[in-house]
Amino acid sequence: MGQQPAIAIGESLGVIKSQENASQWSEISTRLRTIGIDYCIVDTSTWQDESDFGGVNVLFIPNITNINGSQILALERWVNAGGKIIATGPVGTLSSRQVKDKLKSILGGYWAFSFSSPNTLKPLPNSYLGQQGVSSTFIGGVLLPSAAETAAVWISDNTEPAVINTANTSFFGWRWGVENVAPISLDIAWLRAALNQYGISNYGQLVAEKSTTEAQPCSQDNENFIPPKPETPFLPDIKNQPLPSETPPFNPTEINLNPAPLKQQSKPKRQTTPKYLVDLEKELKQLIARFEITLLTADALSSNHNGKTAEIVEQIIQKAHRKKFISKYSSSPLAGKRTLEQAQNKLKKFQALIAQGRYNAAKWEGRDLKRSLWENYPLSRRIAQPEIRGIWLDRGTIVQAKSERDLAKLFDRFAAAGINTVFFETVNASYPVYPSQVSPAQNPLTKGWDPLAAAVKLAHQRNIELHAWVWIFAAANQRHNLVLNQPANYLGPVLSQRREWATTDKNGNVFHHSSKKAFFDPANPQVQQYLISLLEEIATKYKVDGIQIDYIRYPFQDPLVRQTYGYGKASRRQFQAKTGVDPITLYPGQPLWLEWNKFRIEQVNNFVAQASKKLKQKRPDLILSAAVFPMPQRERLFRLQQHWEEWINQEWIDLLVPMTYAENTAELREITQPLFVNQHKGATLLLPGIRLLNLPDVVAVDQTQLLRSLPTGGYTFFAAENFNQNLQQILSRIQGKKQTIQPLPHRQPFKTAVSRYQNLQKEWNFLLLKQELKMNPANMKEWSKEVDKVNFMLSRLAQEPSMKNFLLAEVALSGLQGKFLTWMKDHSQVKPEQVKSWHNRLQYIDKFLSYGERTMLKSKSQLAEK
Repeated sequence: MGQQPAIAIGESLGVIKSQENASQWSEISTRLRTIGIDYCIVDTSTWQDESDFGGVNVLFIPNITNINGSQILALERWVNAGGKIIATGPVGTLSSRQVKDKLKSILGGYWAFSFSSPNTLKPLPNSYLGQQGVSSTFIGGVLLPSAAETAAVWISDNTEPAVINTANTSFFGWRWGVENVAPISLDIAWLRAALNQYGISNYGQLVAEKSTTEAQPCSQDNENFIPPKPETPFLPDIKNQPLPSETPPFNPTEINLNPAPLKQQSKPKRQTTPKYLVDLEKELKQLIARFEITLLTADALSSNHNGKTAEIVEQIIQKAHRKKFISKYSSSPLAGKRTLEQAQNKLKKFQALIAQGRYNAAKWEGRDLKRSLWENYPLSRRIAQPEIRGIWLDRGTIVQAKSERDLAKLFDRFAAAGINTVFFETVNASYPVYPSQVSPAQNPLTKGWDPLAAAVKLAHQRNIELHAWVWIFAAANQRHNLVLNQPANYLGPVLSQRREWATTDKNGNVFHHSSKKAFFDPANPQVQQYLISLLEEIATKYKVDGIQIDYIRYPFQDPLVRQTYGYGKASRRQFQAKTGVDPITLYPGQPLWLEWNKFRIEQVNNFVAQASKKLKQKRPDLILSAAVFPMPQRERLFRLQQHWEEWINQEWIDLLVPMTYAENTAELREITQPLFVNQHKGATLLLPGIRLLNLPDVVAVDQTQLLRSLPTGGYTFFAAENFNQNLQQILSRIQGKKQTIQPLPHRQPFKTAVSRYQNLQKEWNFLLLKQELKMNPANMKEWSKEVDKVNFMLSRLAQEPSMKNFLLAEVALSGLQGKFLTWMKDHSQVKPEQVKSWHNRLQYIDKFLSYGERTMLKSKSQLAEK
């Protein structure tokens, strides 16, 4: 058959290139040239959003294990706009948990583990009959589908998935384009089939000189980028009509590997703004607003104006002393004001470029705007409020210290940076860092000294609280075994002696396939007794200010692919006694499955309840906190059996510390937002986590500023090993120690409430004096009287805590909150984020009152009754 004439359809395929696959690039590009497909390159070093994909229809991601937060959000938006993805190898496996979760959602599954020996790749029955090169024996990896269909399997003991796909994605379970992995013919055949599914089929059409030329960047000179439009798959010989409730499975048998070339089709211009630019505009507005709020906070705190708001309002209405007020209180540094004005002008230019359809230029203008704000972020003046400023002091950093003298240097740095609470990793993988009478072994790397005793002493000398951070149900860690030169499958000092205390999966495996950790069986009474004894030892032997429980959950599970845990001997015995059924026989969808999930949730809840009760009996002043996952409740109960809402409602814990780790502030906002949608009634303070690893210092500060504008009690950094000198110096300027120590929210909630409220009032007064608070005179007079009234009631409560004063303060604050948004209606038209921030901060002042009622007033009443 003669060769068909070439019909160019543009570069429909974008290929992700990074340092990870640079050594494989020669083989990858050779295979692509052999196919004859025209493609462009997306380099991970410059990839920030979906505009970097240019106008491609399909992205090919060969063997990229590291994907950051911005990149995964770009992928998500791009797929939602109709883009297609072909991924191969252990994609995303070295990324953060949040990235891996999103990638799993996008691809409909994830890379579970690699085989150590060759297995045979085989398409599903009746697939590729008569075709060559689609089946072979080599080393690959297992893919676990969550929402994808399986297209091929590995012929092994368990016949594991090897290729999975959805309507928008194909995922190959081997490292594509790597020499000595899969045969070249197999790599080519599978990629061709996947490309053909997405309507790209002009193979072998490249002219000779172009086929040897290095591909160009996808976003090069792409001024009018338009997101990919969903295309109708080109599938010869079949009707592409999915069932009403199904995604059509990828059946390679039905794909013609050498179809006629596609006709050239011009892409219709879209009238709507690309979603990534809509999101960028939202992000830029929020960043500008935070910058402005930060300037206002610094101005208000430095103005030190504590006058009554009603008096200022009366003078403004009478237009008295206007010039005096303006000259006295316009104290923003000129650089900050100038940066803000420039940012607002750049935002207008960004919006104009979008209106003109110049999307690529808009993207670069937006990036330049962000860079300008980062470089000029207000970092020279105090902007902190009374809050919990915590940091997790990790085991590795403790071990590295080696002595009290070295540990003292760390605490000096914490104190200089204004850190007031340290979560000290005290028990890790069943190893205490201190010499214990309960645990069978101290961590070998801390023998010869007592780091916990030293930490308590050093913290208290610097007016820092020290909370012992303890792993609860995670009992052994293969990664820790390597550090200690133990065998990989060593079960740790406890489980190695008490194997029956372990929980397993259905196959009896103790170590979790992904985290490489082994877990205690939470239903085992001896386990609960042992762990509570360990916590009591810490609380009574050492003057710790609190205990934080971590790994207070089951291992991660995915029941949809029959990956479940919790089948310890005690759990199976108890559940069978209760229901007559061994839980190991149950699967999702069966009548007793929900009962089995509820049973496991109750085991975790029971431990938290018992630990709280016994520790409070021993130490009523002890603060109990929990490090938890922030994922939505339904998913969390399904996958972890971690029901922290119940712990809050039952008042078992004092602080909730969700691990809201994010690589940028927009992502942090997205992760934390569900925590505030339905504020729980319980009087527990919220302390979101900020992960410092690979986070620019100014972004870390920006994330703290976001949390300060949300209804939170503070923040905590993870972790000390990533706490660098530059960040310490920045924090020392904006929140470092003052001569007057600020109240701690969990120790002095009423004083915290009035102090935070007075900071708010200073901001309002400052704007009033500059005549920048937009409100009509009648509303302003009514509002200002309520503002002063709340200040008076909160001040009296802080000075004289009593139930009567509490109720009066609560009523006054509730009255202000109830009409606040109405009073601020005019101002919110011009400064919406500012008003949201004030409203959020008022919400959390109310939370401090509830916490104080529980911990100060009710506890005193209970003691009096006794």
